[in-house]
Amino acid sequence: MADTFPLDYSRARAAFLGAAEEAGARLRTFPLPRYRGPDGGELCVDTAYLGPPDPAKLLVTVSGTHGIEGFCGSACQTGILLREGVAKAAVGPTTGVLLVHSLNPYGFAYLRRVNEDNIDLNRNFVDHDAPPHNDAYDAVHPTLVPPDAVGFAPGELVAGLTGLRERLGPQRLQEAVTRGQYRHPDGLFYGGHAPTWSRRVFETVVAEQIAGAGHVGYIDLHTGLGDRGVGEPIFRGGRDADAHQRARRWYGDALTASEQGTSSSTPIVGNTATAVADGLGSGSRLTAITLEFGTQPGPEVLLALCADAWLHRHRPPADAVRSDLKRLIREAFCPAEDARWRERVLQRAREVFDQALAGLADAKPWEAG
Repeated sequence: MADTFPLDYSRARAAFLGAAEEAGARLRTFPLPRYRGPDGGELCVDTAYLGPPDPAKLLVTVSGTHGIEGFCGSACQTGILLREGVAKAAVGPTTGVLLVHSLNPYGFAYLRRVNEDNIDLNRNFVDHDAPPHNDAYDAVHPTLVPPDAVGFAPGELVAGLTGLRERLGPQRLQEAVTRGQYRHPDGLFYGGHAPTWSRRVFETVVAEQIAGAGHVGYIDLHTGLGDRGVGEPIFRGGRDADAHQRARRWYGDALTASEQGTSSSTPIVGNTATAVADGLGSGSRLTAITLEFGTQPGPEVLLALCADAWLHRHRPPADAVRSDLKRLIREAFCPAEDARWRERVLQRAREVFDQALAGLADAKPWEAG
């Protein structure tokens, strides 16, 4: 179990690559230019593919969209899909499995949810010539990102966050903070002003490794929302009229939808499933979810995000990654020392992977292009 949830990015990557090679997967690597990890090693997005050259049906899983959340996603990909042989067993004459590992390698390596430019990759897939501004965030930004101070003041920050929660209510506060914002580069959930490197890499992967499939089952692996250890499948697309009902057939009553108010996630903009939907042809089908594993209550997760933002405004990355404050964001997004949490995560991931593969296998001819 400890090996399945490695202690750092470099070991997670080595385990993934080793397991992929043993499974006979075809590997591609995209090194992040100009940046190295805390240990001096390369930072890369890696893909591993098993299956025929032109699959009609394709399961795609993504880890590390939110950097530090990659500890969980990588464990699911390496431990279940590769080491347990789930991906290899699912492959057939018309079915393939694609694993995208560590889509935000900088955040993974430096224990951040955001990338090297403080950008939330899962808010970056928008039209940056006309970004969907979030006016509600403007009002809460000064509390989330207080003026620079000599030292970190957790008591003042907690008091400020508590005040926001009491004034707005938990739901409105979450909507304001997490929807995505495009005006405050030093803020939380910042979507950037242009496509990031990771976005461009993922769009290349979509064009070259996904777009030809007739039916794509898509799972983006995340942590930080919902009840501890629970894996919530949150509907993220596609765009055909039957997409939501099809996802319901696959994942059952556990399926939630942010737009319907049934999810731990409030509506967001600019997520990775957008790129898949944009890249597929009109005759293809997409059944996309975020698989979200709960960790801590929302107030504690938000405090960890605010603390981490403060830390990286005041310390160089190499110092920040070794700071004691990092314990907050680790507990908020990868509580890997909790054995029961790890067990529940892996068990639930197995269930959801099996549901996705069964859904693809049962797809009717018109649902597969």
